[in-house]
Amino acid sequence: MTDSVVRGFDEELSFIEKIDSVRYRVKKGFVPNMNVDGMIYVNDSIKDYLYEELEQYSKRGVSGFLPAVKQIANVASLPGIVGHSLGMPDIHSGYGFSIGNVAAFDTEDPLSIVSPGGVGFDINCGVRLLRTNLTEKDIEPIKEQLCQSLFDHVPVGVGSKGVIPMNIKTLNQALEMGVDWSLGEGYAWVEDKEHCEEYGRMLNADPTKVSERAKKRGLPQLGTLGAGNHYLEVQVVDEIYDKAAANKMGIDRQGQICIMIHSGSRGLGHQVATDSLTLMEKAMARDHIHLNDKQLACSRINSVEGQDYLSGMAAAANFAWVNRQSMTFLTRQAFAKAFNSTPDDLDMHVIYDVSHNIAKFEEHNVNGRPKKLLVHRKGATRAFAPHHPLIPVDYQFTGQPVLIGGTMGTCSYVLTGTELGMNETFGSTCHGAGRSCSRNKSRNNLSYTDVLDSLQAKGISIRVASPKLVMEEAPESYKDVVQVIETCHKAGISKKSVKLRPIAVIKG
Repeated sequence: MTDSVVRGFDEELSFIEKIDSVRYRVKKGFVPNMNVDGMIYVNDSIKDYLYEELEQYSKRGVSGFLPAVKQIANVASLPGIVGHSLGMPDIHSGYGFSIGNVAAFDTEDPLSIVSPGGVGFDINCGVRLLRTNLTEKDIEPIKEQLCQSLFDHVPVGVGSKGVIPMNIKTLNQALEMGVDWSLGEGYAWVEDKEHCEEYGRMLNADPTKVSERAKKRGLPQLGTLGAGNHYLEVQVVDEIYDKAAANKMGIDRQGQICIMIHSGSRGLGHQVATDSLTLMEKAMARDHIHLNDKQLACSRINSVEGQDYLSGMAAAANFAWVNRQSMTFLTRQAFAKAFNSTPDDLDMHVIYDVSHNIAKFEEHNVNGRPKKLLVHRKGATRAFAPHHPLIPVDYQFTGQPVLIGGTMGTCSYVLTGTELGMNETFGSTCHGAGRSCSRNKSRNNLSYTDVLDSLQAKGISIRVASPKLVMEEAPESYKDVVQVIETCHKAGISKKSVKLRPIAVIKG
């Protein structure tokens, strides 16, 4: 049942305590049954979005969507949560959990839960960054042709179908093996796997826990970008803040060309989440789990429903890695053709591939002792510190690369993980800019021709499958990514390394 405490705005604010310029504590009592406090990372320029949302809520009562700060507090009431319910600077209201929420649950506690709302419908939506040895000057004469070639090579849009040959047998193999399947089929280089979170394969994946309907939806979609906020961008290195970290990534100069791919598990992941929510609602009644918000549907980690969801989610995560790997293969082909060269000669190596919608078992220190936790990251990115055993050997001294996609036409960033982040946020940071208004409001307030003209004025080539969806993804629909990054950097939960700006955008 949704929290029904109705208070005035000033009374609501009395539960939110400013710790410093980028940290706000949401105190117990803000919603019923909180087990821990909430902690939200925002600076003064982003804080207003949160407060405005809360003020509107306090005026209209409990009808309509819950503001993100209420959702952070509701997650703090879930059984088995440890530390804080964490909100990253790009936080905005989502299904159950807000987008930008991180929550960890103690696996030693038999009451601890797993919640599909803490992962999201697009399981393992994530970002991959490729480098090249090309410069902006190399691209400029053929930018429009290259943009068209990428649009032709990589299927995009809502109903897009993949060009990677796939049948139900090979789909099951991909669901189980992740990037190992791509490697066996010749779509990946050995080094690609090394530079993926989880090495591109979650070992607890079980294709039998993915429904036939989910597989049917995923079968034609492998190697497709999809629509919404997904994109493929050709980007230029604009600024280097940390030369040592950038050098380890193969980024050594301003003007260098990189390619960013942002996509997820498409319809397959969405169906896995939908199927699990239905089953968990029944399990909650059986196990007497009472919630502030029914969208937080969950089950005990060790229940049949919890284990089945985790196995199906892992399979969907593997599908997403194979999807991004397939698009990497197609992107390499497009560049090789455009420059009459080979991907190897163009140095088209994967810098890293991160997930920002996933739940994983990880070891973290809680109250001074190591504990195995189930960490939910929804619209948040893993950001492990230097010397962590789960990051590639190349990045042991710099920390894990963290890829933060900006909005269409604005800059993106590469960050690195920090020790402070390990201690405060379970090694997590932001994932993007974060919406500042609804898709519906964007469509009503913006003209797609104005958005396209604005991009052209910045010298950005663009190809879109659905021009009218462009308004939803316009920079005006999002928070300022620079402020999001500065908040994380100032808080010390991640560290700026490289800034990238787009020169060509491919969208669904």
